[in-house]
Amino acid sequence: MKTYWRLLGFAKPIEKYAIPYFFYTLLYAFFNVFTFTLITPIVTVLFQPDGGGLPHVEQMPPFSLSIDYVSDFLGYLLYQIFGDTYSTISVLVFLAGVVITASLLSNLFRYLGQRTIENMRIRTLARLRDDVYNHVLDMNIGFFSNERKGDIMSRITSDVQVVQFCITNTLQVAFREPFLIISYVIAMLAISIKLSIFSVVYLPVVALIIGSIVKRLRRSAKEVQESFGELTSVLDESLSGMKVIKGYNAEGFFGRKFVDINRKFSDISRHIAYRQQLASPMSEFLGIVAAAGLLIFGGVLVTDGSLTLGGFLAYLAIFTQITRPMRSFTDAFATINQGIAAGERVLSLLDTDTSIKNTDNAIQLEEFRDRIEFRNVRFAYGEREVIHGISFSVRKGETVALVGPSGGGKSTISDLIPRFYDVTDGELTIDGHNIKDYDIKSLRDKMGIVAQDTVLFNDSIENNIRLGNHEASREEVMNAARVANAEQFISETPEGLDTNIGDRGAKLSGGQRQRLSIARAVLKNPEILILDEATSALDTESEKLVQEALNTLLKGRTSIVIAHRLSTIHNADKIIVIEQGHITEEGTHAELLALKGTYAKLIEMQQLS
Repeated sequence: MKTYWRLLGFAKPIEKYAIPYFFYTLLYAFFNVFTFTLITPIVTVLFQPDGGGLPHVEQMPPFSLSIDYVSDFLGYLLYQIFGDTYSTISVLVFLAGVVITASLLSNLFRYLGQRTIENMRIRTLARLRDDVYNHVLDMNIGFFSNERKGDIMSRITSDVQVVQFCITNTLQVAFREPFLIISYVIAMLAISIKLSIFSVVYLPVVALIIGSIVKRLRRSAKEVQESFGELTSVLDESLSGMKVIKGYNAEGFFGRKFVDINRKFSDISRHIAYRQQLASPMSEFLGIVAAAGLLIFGGVLVTDGSLTLGGFLAYLAIFTQITRPMRSFTDAFATINQGIAAGERVLSLLDTDTSIKNTDNAIQLEEFRDRIEFRNVRFAYGEREVIHGISFSVRKGETVALVGPSGGGKSTISDLIPRFYDVTDGELTIDGHNIKDYDIKSLRDKMGIVAQDTVLFNDSIENNIRLGNHEASREEVMNAARVANAEQFISETPEGLDTNIGDRGAKLSGGQRQRLSIARAVLKNPEILILDEATSALDTESEKLVQEALNTLLKGRTSIVIAHRLSTIHNADKIIVIEQGHITEEGTHAELLALKGTYAKLIEMQQLS
């Protein structure tokens, strides 16, 4: 129930929908039942053509819950319209008009009720989807290392969509079906108490049988959502890595993997469908069995004069209708269980807290004034420590290069500065304050990052550059592209800045993508710049263009540069050699060459190559 109430909380203010739905449903139930009670006077008129079949009532009859009141009320209306004289055809035309009017009003209020439900459903799902997506955006980078992207996508899309059953069926279960059932029962009691006693004893039996089927659905519903998450993950990985799959002839492996997961998903879905579909025919069959019993028992009552023929036919019509809201009632519970199962997965994502968050008294980093300092910093991915007590500083305006063998921890060090991860031990400070004391947004506002793995979005060139500054003018965007040596290739594209670059920039070369990434950083104009292997994956010509753009970008900025190609960082103010999470050498290019240590060996190896 806790999950249910939390999901329902996304529909707030629920009274905005519940109150009008209550009245629409009440009026729908009234006119719906009233339509069936008209069977009695219609049959009476047909079997008593000489007298019209309806009593002459000159004064408004007192209200009572009985079938006689309906006949008296119609007789009163008939008298007001036709007076003392009217024919059988006149009565039938009048009753037909009443039936049409009652049916029109019944369906009108039903439509208004469904419209209210749809408004609630769409608004609630939009709010839930927004909350989940924004929560995912707020999660720390480490969270995405442990989660499957496809499963997260499944929760935001498929699971949230299934939650709608929990939301939309709530008011239906609370109001519409109970109102219809109660209205039908009242009408049945008004026609015949004896027949109604039989029905009231029978109806709970139907509910128990259907309920036993429904309560098995929840566990299976949760399994099918988890299985769909696996399916989405494999699909996402396959589409993202299509070149690798084809390059290694791995189509068969991924095909078999997808088929296995798809078979599991299909089997669970089939079992759920079997149980869901069993509820409806089962209740319909039981309804027919009960109707057969009523036919026999009611026939006896008509024969001995305890019940009129019109009353019996009206009773049968209402009884056949009462199974429909009962069936909808039990079906609604089944789908609510599915919604709760999906909702548990969505809420578990919402309940996952980010490990990187602001402190209660976080301060704004208004301006970077002095230095970034690592003080005996340690960091571990889970139990595996990768940074072992390093200490160094980066003064304002300095360019500090991190070099060393792959896997030494260089990129991890750069990820600690914008708080993509938090240090495990030690302290990382900016201007003497621990970076955990700063507001995260203000901290990252001062930084620009250009990485080897350039991330671009399926949008225009302009919008990809503008990510660095949403308020920039088009002229400022073009100036940033010019600084990044991207102006020429942009002018050669079909629509210039408005050209769509495809998924992850697939329509561009590696050098062009990297220059757009640099243009993005130029437009942001950050005080602190982090370059992580920004040229290592480029060809010679592209590297030259990108390096020229980087040199322009580095001027006057505090920069942390990670590089494998050491020729690009020999002018750095300080070069730090990182090996196995330790600092083994530190100094300028000339100083490190004089040491004839690791750095000198790396330089020698690259010159030989």
